[in-house]
Amino acid sequence: MAVAEIIGAAIGTMILLFVAYMLVGNVLTTAEVVSNAQKDLTILSEARLHTDLRITRAIIEGNVINLTVNNTGNEIITDFPHTDVFVNKLDGSGYSVYQYSQTDNVESTWHGSIIKDYIHPGQLDPGESMFVNTFVPGSPPVGFDVKFCTDNGVYASTIVYG
Repeated sequence: MAVAEIIGAAIGTMILLFVAYMLVGNVLTTAEVVSNAQKDLTILSEARLHTDLRITRAIIEGNVINLTVNNTGNEIITDFPHTDVFVNKLDGSGYSVYQYSQTDNVESTWHGSIIKDYIHPGQLDPGESMFVNTFVPGSPPVGFDVKFCTDNGVYASTIVYG
């Protein structure tokens, strides 16, 4: 009988150690995930605080809205596929979203070319400007409310009259 009690106590101790190990492991994993999420959120918030844009020129030529967007912040803007142009015709029809296109003259998209792009080619560095062409389908109205919005939510807006 004494051997059965010793074996039962050993099995009980092993189960208790296993449960404690799993519990501590899960708590440590959860703490690490929360810590990494907070760090990532802090990095994104800091990048958003350092991002600033200005639209310095806006004209309408037919169905094309031409903008000059200047990066006046401290962050490099690189993610053009996730950068959108929102256009609201001033006739009350609401906003339309125009996504980035690598080729020029594609309807319902926008295309950009960076002026004097010497430091980081293909990236909008602080102090650089970019020509943005947005191709709006249909007949051009009197004017547009245009917003150039980066991937981190920072935007510059202007009203353009034709």
